[in-house]
Amino acid sequence: MDLSNTVITTKRLRLVPISEQYAADIFKEFTEEITLYMSSKAPEKIEETVEWIRSRVPSIKNGTDFPVVVLDKETGEYLGGAGAHQLDTDTPSLGIWIKKSAHGHHYGREAVTALKEWIDTYRNDYSYISYPVDKRNISSQKIAQSLGGIIEDAYQKESKSGRVLDLVEYRIYREKK
Repeated sequence: MDLSNTVITTKRLRLVPISEQYAADIFKEFTEEITLYMSSKAPEKIEETVEWIRSRVPSIKNGTDFPVVVLDKETGEYLGGAGAHQLDTDTPSLGIWIKKSAHGHHYGREAVTALKEWIDTYRNDYSYISYPVDKRNISSQKIAQSLGGIIEDAYQKESKSGRVLDLVEYRIYREKK
């Protein structure tokens, strides 16, 4: 299923598929500070950002991944990025990052909640949604906990920038109806 035209709207946000239109914003805001607890590395040149965006297009078109930009619903201001990944598996995953100047407004929680609800609709069944987060990233842990996430695994992983991440994997299960 092609997700290229899928848009998720919340009370304050619009989540739209990532595109080159947002390359300059992503390059500017996806900094070393933002990626401190992420497996990703901040790009050194905008060309890296553009190439990464282009590499995501096939997975959006075939419905296996849904990387989005997070925008203010009223103003269109770029706030960050998020994604629902591995949608073709029994254990899809979620991720989020919000630009530094927008921290503290709970945009991350709102975006991840919307993506989780979208997965519940998009996928008829899954075992759980994986939400890996570094132990030191308290804000991200609170997002997983707000969705009923339970820590079910812990491991270390080296990030693309060479830092060792101490990850805990939250698993978010579908609510029983």
